[in-house]
Amino acid sequence: MYTTLITPTELRELQKHAAALQLFDCSFELSNPDAGEAQFNEAHIPGSLHAHLDHHLSSHSPDDRASGGRHPLPSRETFAAWLDRIGLTADTQAVVYDRQGANYSGRLWWMLKWCGHEAVAVLDGGLPAWLGSGGAAETGPAAPRSPAAPGGFALRAPLTRLVDTEAIASRLGDPSLTLVDARSAARFQGEVEPLDPVAGHIPGALNRPFVDNIGADGCFKPAEQLRAEFTQLLAGRDPSSVVHHCGSGVSAIPNLLGMEIAGLGRSALYAGSWSEWCNTPGLPCAQSQVSGG
Repeated sequence: MYTTLITPTELRELQKHAAALQLFDCSFELSNPDAGEAQFNEAHIPGSLHAHLDHHLSSHSPDDRASGGRHPLPSRETFAAWLDRIGLTADTQAVVYDRQGANYSGRLWWMLKWCGHEAVAVLDGGLPAWLGSGGAAETGPAAPRSPAAPGGFALRAPLTRLVDTEAIASRLGDPSLTLVDARSAARFQGEVEPLDPVAGHIPGALNRPFVDNIGADGCFKPAEQLRAEFTQLLAGRDPSSVVHHCGSGVSAIPNLLGMEIAGLGRSALYAGSWSEWCNTPGLPCAQSQVSGG
């Protein structure tokens, strides 16, 4: 079972031997929500389905949300129903990838864990690494699939921790809570804010841009390097106290995954993130030139 990362070589071996394997291409562009589907049609790993951030990995209904923010999570039940429709089962090894440095595939990785499915891994380096290693690709929409028999996927106990705004606000300033913000330094410090109505960050948060987890080769940095970097960032704080967030709960996942790769455990996610926090009346917002550490 692969539960964090999988290399292109390992995926090729898995394709030869795995009885139940499902690949998901999660490519997406915030500035152009239709771009991900177009990218999928241009090239994807054979057998992949496209998991769209807005259509499949976020809520469509104000009455069916597990978080707030710009990309609210659907309820576990709604998401599990989609997994069931596409034929995922408890025995399926899922592999997720994108073209954007695991920014969007990480969301699906986390959501599957949230629904109790541990057998999911991020393809290290994404589609570029796959193609660069000589991996096959196909074009066009996903091949038509026969309707899956109902009841193939069942919700199990969450394997991740989801934290809401109330929980963060009630513990703000508590040394047993460590907030790590994955946005760029300029957004964290409040110098710019292209997406949300208020610039800045949650008071007391540390800053680690999610891109810092990725090396020059487009893959996650080695575990030892990630461990050293997170240890320096936390500066003695307990890794189990960490709650990750970003703008809308998506780009926080590479930090969460990076800590797990580093052997620092599976930390929590505040999915509503800055977009929910800064839109909640009465909550404090900070601006600073100091990013933490």
